[in-house]
Amino acid sequence: MVNRKDSNPSVATYADHEVITPPHELRKVLATVADGTDDPVARAEAALSQLSSEFGTWMNAECERLEAARQRVAREGFTEKTHDELFRAAHDIKGEAATFGYPDLAGVANSLCRLLEHTPELVDIPHSLVDQHVDALRAIAREHGRPDLAETARALTARLRDVTDEFLRHANSDRPDYLESIFAPSLVPGPAT
Repeated sequence: MVNRKDSNPSVATYADHEVITPPHELRKVLATVADGTDDPVARAEAALSQLSSEFGTWMNAECERLEAARQRVAREGFTEKTHDELFRAAHDIKGEAATFGYPDLAGVANSLCRLLEHTPELVDIPHSLVDQHVDALRAIAREHGRPDLAETARALTARLRDVTDEFLRHANSDRPDYLESIFAPSLVPGPAT
């Protein structure tokens, strides 16, 4: 790569396109680090490694929090508060799953979040479908470490996602624009298969 001194972009013109190379102004704010200097990324990875023995306990606590939210919904029905507690518990599991070493939980938690987020009326959310998601999450967490878990979790996640999507299509059938937005392909790349 050529270090340019000027701050103007360069333009290379070809028969069917142009390549514009912006100036590299970030170089002005970067500092060079001598060898042997503290590496914050390595430090963070080491701290995470030290905490990893706690991940199972933390994920179990998250699953218990999800169960408590489900039980509250069963007792009180869906209200703004009970809905929010259940959604936040599922959303936290979805976000923490990979970090805590439980990647098989993310898909089921995402499906539950979709159900809770995209059902237009709280009273229409099927308790049985919520129960299936919560039971699946707790079972996957409990069976963590089994050699066949990934395959079983994938199949379970796919089935729950299919049932959830079918329900959401029906629940939002009078809102075609909304349906289009929730079933549009993701812009975020998915995991490699």
